[in-house]
Amino acid sequence: MKIAIVEDEAKEQEIIVKYIGEWAEARRELVEFRCFPSSESFLFAWEDGKDYRLLVLDIEMGGMNGLGLAEKVRLEDREVPILFVTGYDEYMQRGYDVSALHYLMKPVDKERLFQALDRMAEAKREEGINLVLNGADEVRRVQTGSILYVEAAGHGSVMHTWDGAFPLRESLGEIEKRVNGVPGIAKCHRAYLVNLRFVSAIRNAELILDNGERLPVSRTRIKQVQREFLRYYKSR
Repeated sequence: MKIAIVEDEAKEQEIIVKYIGEWAEARRELVEFRCFPSSESFLFAWEDGKDYRLLVLDIEMGGMNGLGLAEKVRLEDREVPILFVTGYDEYMQRGYDVSALHYLMKPVDKERLFQALDRMAEAKREEGINLVLNGADEVRRVQTGSILYVEAAGHGSVMHTWDGAFPLRESLGEIEKRVNGVPGIAKCHRAYLVNLRFVSAIRNAELILDNGERLPVSRTRIKQVQREFLRYYKSR
């Protein structure tokens, strides 16, 4: 996990690095730090590689402050988690405006920082992995966490997400191999894969999704799907 810490006070930088290092050791996460003394120095480096998994931004800095930096980042990257640290609470609403992961007051409390990092890690697990898939007339990147279900369609398949349905050239069997091991993705029928994250109920031989759609469950798979459903929600 590559983390950028943008903080103009060296002592505060050291504390944040120390605490995140302790969190990473406890959670068995591999972490790479890069520290920057200003927003401008971060933006210069960011142009060469936008591969950070977390930005920790001080709000009160000389030159461009952390909120201004976050606004620039969000113009190009809507997904990277941003964690603000500050000595004042007057900026909280603006922090929410740029979809901040969390907002920590100085001096940074280790337990609250751990909670914020755990929330980020959990969100990443929910998102799953990225798939690059061949559509009828496009190549599309899809996160497994956004999939509602996939249904077989001739020699290909149709992927249903919250953003709509997308015909794919890959067969259901090929998609099944690609998502093997992703938590919550289950085969409920020979013609359907479903994301258990969005299943609200299993009733008779049907799955009821959060959006009201219903999918069939084959008799040979019903008990296995029920077990996977219970196991998935017990693990959350």
